[in-house]
Amino acid sequence: MNVFVAGASGVLGRRLVAELAERGHEVVGLTRDESGDRTVRAEGGAPRRGDVLDRDSLRAAAADADIVVHAATAIPTDGKPTDADWDRNDRVRREGARNLTAVAEEVGADRFVQQSVVWVARRPDGSEFDETADPNPDRSTRSALDAERIAAEAADDAGFETTVVRCGFFYAHDSAHVRSFAERSLAGRMPIVGGGLLGRGDAELSVLHADDAARAFAEAALGTETGLYHVVDDRPVTTADFLRALAERLDAPDPRRVPGWLAKHLVGEETVRLLTSPMPTTARRFRRDFDWEPRYPTYREGLDAVTERWREDGTLRETAEGFDWCEPGESSDSRSAALAEERSV
Repeated sequence: MNVFVAGASGVLGRRLVAELAERGHEVVGLTRDESGDRTVRAEGGAPRRGDVLDRDSLRAAAADADIVVHAATAIPTDGKPTDADWDRNDRVRREGARNLTAVAEEVGADRFVQQSVVWVARRPDGSEFDETADPNPDRSTRSALDAERIAAEAADDAGFETTVVRCGFFYAHDSAHVRSFAERSLAGRMPIVGGGLLGRGDAELSVLHADDAARAFAEAALGTETGLYHVVDDRPVTTADFLRALAERLDAPDPRRVPGWLAKHLVGEETVRLLTSPMPTTARRFRRDFDWEPRYPTYREGLDAVTERWREDGTLRETAEGFDWCEPGESSDSRSAALAEERSV
């Protein structure tokens, strides 16, 4: 099969390219620069330049595709995202879905896979939900719901089938958010953002290792079932337990609690809402219809793999005083000095 992946150089996309290539399929990955080209080639795909916001560029890039996957996002990674940051992500979701579905129809693709997030349907009372729950979007997820609807409506008018895959909160060794959590934990500056006046309320989040997400997207792309699916691991985890487990694996200080009303001034309202609003769900329907089970059934196994990868690639270096965080190209000595300064503040 010929598979076209938009978002091919992202945390999910690069893994999906590798997964599909390993299964013997021809994979074209949409890229925007030389760095993206290198990433896609390294994972076994063929890079083609273009932009999900530019339909003309997509026509050439997606030519001959049997399957089109919209895995492109621009989720903000800054400490306190602005409205402009979220607007960019909204455009990638909405306009990207319109352009990619239009191109999928033009090139005669048989199948379209749309990425989304499970918390677009979380319940106001924090209870468990599934794919039958009415959507309950907020500022950061409204465009995800719009993209779902664009993809579904396009399938009604075109000759392809659409599958929408809502994933839990991604984590991986190369996730910008998780790397930030780790670096801040080692510096003693990673808070547990909780609900309530004193920040003692914990929300259960459904999470998913990015490796498992890629395998799920491969199954959705290559399978025969269609519809809306939730893909998460086997056990929801509170924000507090996740961050404490990460800190334990880093031998870092135990994170301190910060109430959400205070944290929103530091990290933004949308980030606080994500971390303090429960989203417990399951992948029961996806498991029933596809040959998939998570390789990392809970956050514990997944975080073991994340921290082990950091040790192997030199991101985490053991010193006499504990672990030291080193970004690519950064010396251990310079990082140690910076961390010492941060801890003294």
